[in-house]
Amino acid sequence: MATEGWEGWDAYADFYDWENARTLGRRDVAFWRGIVRDLNVPTLELGCGTGRLLSPLARTGVPMVGLDRSAAMLAYARRRLARLPRAVRPPLVRGDMRHLPFRRARFGMVLAAYGLTQSLVNDVDLDGMLAEIARVLRRGGIAAFDLVPDLPAWDEYRDRLIFRGRSRRGGRITLTESVRQHPRRGVTIFDDEFVEARGRRVERRRFTLTFRTIPLDYLRVHLEKVGLRIIACYGDYRGGPLRPDADAWLVLARKR
Repeated sequence: MATEGWEGWDAYADFYDWENARTLGRRDVAFWRGIVRDLNVPTLELGCGTGRLLSPLARTGVPMVGLDRSAAMLAYARRRLARLPRAVRPPLVRGDMRHLPFRRARFGMVLAAYGLTQSLVNDVDLDGMLAEIARVLRRGGIAAFDLVPDLPAWDEYRDRLIFRGRSRRGGRITLTESVRQHPRRGVTIFDDEFVEARGRRVERRRFTLTFRTIPLDYLRVHLEKVGLRIIACYGDYRGGPLRPDADAWLVLARKR
């Protein structure tokens, strides 16, 4: 069992964009692009991964920086960002979001997109990240979070075929997944196996991703501890209201 939320992401890097295109796709891009463009302040994306979101946000012309712990993810991001004009190409930094390598008050916005915060599987790590976000934000700056609300509702199953299709390298690829729930810890664990066949060559990649459910009221308490106050919450990527069957919990908090 993975005990740290950062485990598994290096192994996932080769398949992240392939799977994401079949799940979230680009549904969140317009929402965050609008927020970033309207604020128009230097923005840090935590857990930028392969640059799936960072690249279209950088195209707005707003100064962006991407940070990720995974060298494998950042390798994909560098290739994606190389297609951008140099004038808007954001720097990429390998680092730990609990110990940000930036000076105090450098950014006007910090974005933690698509469940990133939920990879922090204990309060020590959560508080560490939030304190660092508050430190690198300017007074009045915005911290933005995208939480996946339905993790506790996932049924447990073993070795279920989730997707199959063509890989970026022209092979045949399948994703088989198992889900384990640990209600007392508030943790959902995904055991994934990707199999890619190219001719006679078959490559298997197994890894585990661990996420924690973070209720909104719980997040609010931890934000307040570091001087961040929630100013807006949305229930989908169209800016709709929160509701019981919300697609996402999108939270904006301002630094006092």
